[in-house]
Amino acid sequence: MRIALYGTRFNEEFVPDVKALLKRIEEEGSQLKVHAEFIRELHSHGIELPTHVTFSGYDDLKDQVDVLLSIGGDGTFLNTLTLVRDSGIPVLGINTGRLGFLAYVSAERIQSSLDLLFAEKFSTKNRSLLQVHTSVPLFGETNYALNEVAVHKKDSSSMVIIHMEVDGKYLTSYWADGLIISTPTGSTGYNLSCGGPIVAPNTECLIITPKAPHNLTVRPLVLKDDVVLKMRVECRDDQFLLSLDSRSHTCESDMEITISKANFPMKIIRPEGSSFFRTMRRKLKWGADIRN
Repeated sequence: MRIALYGTRFNEEFVPDVKALLKRIEEEGSQLKVHAEFIRELHSHGIELPTHVTFSGYDDLKDQVDVLLSIGGDGTFLNTLTLVRDSGIPVLGINTGRLGFLAYVSAERIQSSLDLLFAEKFSTKNRSLLQVHTSVPLFGETNYALNEVAVHKKDSSSMVIIHMEVDGKYLTSYWADGLIISTPTGSTGYNLSCGGPIVAPNTECLIITPKAPHNLTVRPLVLKDDVVLKMRVECRDDQFLLSLDSRSHTCESDMEITISKANFPMKIIRPEGSSFFRTMRRKLKWGADIRN
């Protein structure tokens, strides 16, 4: 199996788990590629790498890798989208962070998950992506988001006004601190913290959730994911922030932003026996009551 390894900073407590992961990959005789920046992090913990090749981006992975392992939290997992893009390489998230909706595999389950991976007892789930086009190109070839596209007010306390169209028809103007356009995958992220609904990941929809809206009757809206959204943002400072997952750019007021579903998905690995609803119960403590 051809494996790529990507990660970010992790605490010393995870060093034994990462060492065991690398040892297992070596024992299986897998071809290993390691991200250049992650190599420095591994060396900082005194971790020796087995035989490997260094990679730095998308062109080093496409058609050359069977699976990518993400070592970190959900933010690390989101960053892998810029590496795999439309290559079809599935990603398995190993959680050295906190909550771990996307980085699904906890440290104590690494070896059992690798058993399933090397035995090919896993399934890949397609997760829909959002694609963004702006009148001034900002994100280059990585203008995609797995969780959400969001508009944020910048430095002042003043609200922004976001004029929204759906398939060329005016929807409303949001007076708010910002606006979140979320995929079902992202419904458990920023969208959830701003009062948006949790949506099962196989649902073909997107969610519009305002941040602290001044229009008191405005509520999150769920739309079918084949629509095209257009936004124009007014702001007192003449600048606002546009973010795709954890990546952001400063934009000028009145810039036109078009959002639609991307024409390819991201593939996520789920070991046998895992399920979205089980994850919800465990991560969000649903049913954590002595009566259950």
